[in-house]
Amino acid sequence: MKKLDREKLVLALAAPLLAIVAAVLITSLVIMVTGKDPFHAYSVMLEFGSKSDSQVWIVNKAIPYYLSAVAVAIGFRMNLFNIGVDGQYRIAAFFAAVVGGALTMPGFVQIPLIILVAMVVGAIWSGIAGLLKTTRGVSEVITTIMLNSIAASTIGYFLQEGRLAEKEGNLFHTPDIPGSSHFFTLPTNPDPIWGTIVIAAVVGVGYWFVLGRTRFGFDLRAVGSSESAAAASGVSVKRMVVTSMVLSGAVAGLVGIPTLLNSSYNYGSDFPAGIGFTGIAIALLGRNHPVGMALGALLWGFLERTGTQLEFEDYPQEIVGVMQGVIVLCVVIAYEVVRRYGLRLQQRKVGEELAAQTRTSDKAEVSA
Repeated sequence: MKKLDREKLVLALAAPLLAIVAAVLITSLVIMVTGKDPFHAYSVMLEFGSKSDSQVWIVNKAIPYYLSAVAVAIGFRMNLFNIGVDGQYRIAAFFAAVVGGALTMPGFVQIPLIILVAMVVGAIWSGIAGLLKTTRGVSEVITTIMLNSIAASTIGYFLQEGRLAEKEGNLFHTPDIPGSSHFFTLPTNPDPIWGTIVIAAVVGVGYWFVLGRTRFGFDLRAVGSSESAAAASGVSVKRMVVTSMVLSGAVAGLVGIPTLLNSSYNYGSDFPAGIGFTGIAIALLGRNHPVGMALGALLWGFLERTGTQLEFEDYPQEIVGVMQGVIVLCVVIAYEVVRRYGLRLQQRKVGEELAAQTRTSDKAEVSA
């Protein structure tokens, strides 16, 4: 192995290892401050998380988390902060549920239609922020946050009896999607794995291919790195901003599909919220890499699942939230530290090479 390749490998492994060690140390100190044994906590989490029912729960939980992270990562690669994934997936899932509950068609027709409606609604909702940024210069952070509130209010207005919802007990929900349009599941014990994991896998592969192996992906990353340089090379910055926001919103529209087609089969007042903000943390945790985000989503699900067991062991219920925050911070800081170290290492090598060339040149002049 060449020396350069060996150094790249060491730097690539140093960041995650440093993040893991730092996260474990800090989390252990926090648990010790509460007067509890951190090693017992880790033992309980590993034992409970390794059970078959926990593993299925973690995988199913990770599916929408992963989709949310990919939606956020598309914006991040463009240097855009799509904070509105939460509102985009909720309003997309709502209207997809309304369409799915109003129709009775064969599953092979209705399922793609429901997915398409969700993607279109999510793309439109996110595209609004892209258009406001390119035409009026409004920050996408502000517009997406405001659109989250508008989405919640819109859903609240229509999710009432006599409008687009019906009442069942204390809950309001859209009409149920017919059984023929339920998504398939993978038979595992004791519970099945949601078949929408296939959608997550396809999205992950598509994200990797489009952003890493196409001209469009290169232009998108170029604009994210330097808008002026990208514009000088002939890339339309405004078009790329709108396009990336639309793509981010389209993927965000899929976030609610696993719950909608594999679990609830309607959109109700108890539909999961907050997944969009979790996606931001997972995208940071996975460094916008498709495999890294998948591992981050599984880790997040693992912490949520095993955190419930810690409460039975008399650990503070907030300890899981502390773990999640510490892990994300440690990953971000560790990668930045390693990146700066690698940059300084490269600068030192360039300086040494220039000095060596200067000495060679001086010797040649003296000889002449």
